[in-house]
Amino acid sequence: MILRGVLLLARGRAAGIAEFANSADGLTASLAPLIAFPLVGAGQTALNGQPEAAIIGFLARLSAVLALPVITYHFAKACGRDRLWLRTVTALDWAFWLVVPLLLAAALVGVTLVKAGLSIPDAEVAALGAMLAYVFWLHWFILKAGLQLNAWQALLLAVLNSAAIGVLTDGPVLIGWVMQL
Repeated sequence: MILRGVLLLARGRAAGIAEFANSADGLTASLAPLIAFPLVGAGQTALNGQPEAAIIGFLARLSAVLALPVITYHFAKACGRDRLWLRTVTALDWAFWLVVPLLLAAALVGVTLVKAGLSIPDAEVAALGAMLAYVFWLHWFILKAGLQLNAWQALLLAVLNSAAIGVLTDGPVLIGWVMQL
């Protein structure tokens, strides 16, 4: 059900949103791996003698993971779509895992571009840029389909979510780095 929903949404099929639970349990299940993996990474970092970096990194990622449902809820409530936010955020969380195969695809595209004569830095920018554009489109599409928003509302929410996630993920890490100088 979840995989089918992700694959449908990845192909631009709004019907994929119906494959996700519109419940707190569904949201909790989608959040669990998004929290568990950074927690394990933080544990490894701490065991390597960097407990401060582990704490900062984990809290930054945890904040970013939790920001998405909070921002989406408040936006959905303001638009009168709060009954749809659980399913939408659950779909967004599960769709995050498409990043893994997309990174592999970007690597293949990059290699192909290099073999076609593009420089390595230019090929990396092109391949990763295309991947990031697709990921942003997918985020927008899931918000549009899940919350039944118009294109502009979904774009605004996608930009807000992306900006908040960027600030929450990178901000604490940058602050920690600056404090070490």
